[in-house]
Amino acid sequence: MDKLIRMEKIHKEFVVYERLEGKWSLLKGAFIRTKKKVEALKEMSFSINRGELVGFIGPNGAGKSTTVKIMSGILNPDSGSCVIDGRIPWKNRIEHVSRIGVVFGQRSQLWWDVPVKDSFSLLKDIYNIPNSSYEERLYELLERLQIRDLLNTPARQLSLGQRMRCEIAAALLHRPQILFLDEPTIGLDAVSKLELRTFLKEENEKSGVTVFMTTHDMDDIEAVCNRVMVIGRGTLLFDGSLSDLRAHFGSQEKEDIDDVIVRMYHDLKLLT
Repeated sequence: MDKLIRMEKIHKEFVVYERLEGKWSLLKGAFIRTKKKVEALKEMSFSINRGELVGFIGPNGAGKSTTVKIMSGILNPDSGSCVIDGRIPWKNRIEHVSRIGVVFGQRSQLWWDVPVKDSFSLLKDIYNIPNSSYEERLYELLERLQIRDLLNTPARQLSLGQRMRCEIAAALLHRPQILFLDEPTIGLDAVSKLELRTFLKEENEKSGVTVFMTTHDMDDIEAVCNRVMVIGRGTLLFDGSLSDLRAHFGSQEKEDIDDVIVRMYHDLKLLT
């Protein structure tokens, strides 16, 4: 198989400041700050083949977003290696970002106060997309994502579902090899979720783009992904198919996947 992503023994810590308790905590906090190290990722290792559709799940604080940020070049790990199609994301950042698309469900890459078409035009210049390629790709995305009527609307006036469709288009304008999605369906209504899932499957089949998606919605995983990885407390706990996940943690063959995940979290003591 053609390995596109290789993560080996990635470790990442963050320093946080603990809040002092008690009546005078605010006053004391102005002079005394207690540091605490938090391990976000512990010896994280996995590989992903070109063209895979991977779901990355885990409880809040498990390390999902940190993993995506390292693979996209936003964060540097403290140790370990990450090579994506021959590139080290945080060292070959300019080349790397030209070959990936990233969508964060709670952040926007669209300029908030300008029409969507102007954001697309700015991204065209940022990615240095030739005019002919840009027009062809834009036309395709406008039709498939049904966003042509939104081109003249400022991003701040879009509904959440409309904005997410525009975010996906923005991330795919330059035809990336990999699409990183961090909670892309958060807050979306049922129709918007269904449309997004259908598009992602079609885009993978059409262009071969590799999809790496974090989500808390197991319907996203069932509808889109052919592989699921489970992370907990910074460690990879499971890597396989949904049927394998059910076989390991399910109590019956066709048990609802949400129930399987909750049981797994309890079995692995990920829930407190």
